[in-house]
Amino acid sequence: MKRNPRAHRERGQVAIEYMGFIPLLLIVGLCAVQLGVAAYAANQAGTAARAAARTASHDRPESTPEDAGRRAISGWLADESTFTPSWGGDEVTYTAKVKVPSVIPGMEDAFGWAERSSTMPRD
Repeated sequence: MKRNPRAHRERGQVAIEYMGFIPLLLIVGLCAVQLGVAAYAANQAGTAARAAARTASHDRPESTPEDAGRRAISGWLADESTFTPSWGGDEVTYTAKVKVPSVIPGMEDAFGWAERSSTMPRD
């Protein structure tokens, strides 16, 4: 049985094609993880807004609404979060903004802020 000389020359071709495809797989993977981090930040912004509004709705809260909002979310997101109150009659609204962190190197400020509001009746 004779070996095909052409098959010997093409040996390793799949490895070269695979090496060219790896960067594309990494980019797609990082984009999927970034999408998950952005959704998580938006969820945490809603949680922070609810906690801040709930605390502000009490007559004598034990802590400030901003502190309650920061304690309700993950520490790595709480550091750069901001809170804006809005009082109106028998209700209070708090808006929480949480910075969306980047998992893609070099794009730390590219994804902006996740902003959510919550309204609670005052006691």
